[in-house]
Amino acid sequence: MGTGGHMATPTEPLSPDALLTLAQWLSPAYPTGAFSYSQGLEWVVENGDVNDAASLENWLSAVLEFGAGRNDAIFVSCAYAADDLADLRELDELACALVPSSERLLETTQQGAAFAATARATTGLDIPALTLPVAIGCAARRMGLPLPATAQMFLHAMVSNLVSAAVRLVPLGQTEGQVCLTRLAPLCIQVAENTLKSGIDDLGSSTFAADIASMKHETQHVRLFRS
Repeated sequence: MGTGGHMATPTEPLSPDALLTLAQWLSPAYPTGAFSYSQGLEWVVENGDVNDAASLENWLSAVLEFGAGRNDAIFVSCAYAADDLADLRELDELACALVPSSERLLETTQQGAAFAATARATTGLDIPALTLPVAIGCAARRMGLPLPATAQMFLHAMVSNLVSAAVRLVPLGQTEGQVCLTRLAPLCIQVAENTLKSGIDDLGSSTFAADIASMKHETQHVRLFRS
């Protein structure tokens, strides 16, 4: 598979067009259904492991640095480097195989398909239905968007969605949620930068509690979210 090495990443300043395209793709208004997923956070809140802003920040920091955040950023980067559809399909199969639960698989495949369908309609590019990080990496490459900004904004959007879920679940105040998101922003940048030169051999997760939470959520009695 031709996704182990990476093409040179653009270093020029982010153009207004690129900035607004990424802002649109990763906005809550983009119809991927992200608002309906919590990556198992709903079970974690019910279990009492996340019960305030500090515990939420700790949980999301671990997910970013050692779990789904890091892995998904690697998939964005590898998809950006993929030279053809066969490489993308192979990468997508790996992304599906590495998700820890059926709900997380549903989350990444349905959001990815929705993203691709909307991107096709708005850009005219032939972007196939893929898991979300692979679809975004593919679309960014085809639109000529810089990979560093794409990975950073992808992670920030993921964390923003989970903070929004926590505001409803814990519950947290809106301001507390925004303070948490602000504190996590530098880590989004750091993780994205660390994964720009990563390949599939660097994939891996040590957030076992988060993986188990996504499995436990499948049988949670009362649920607001789909994962």
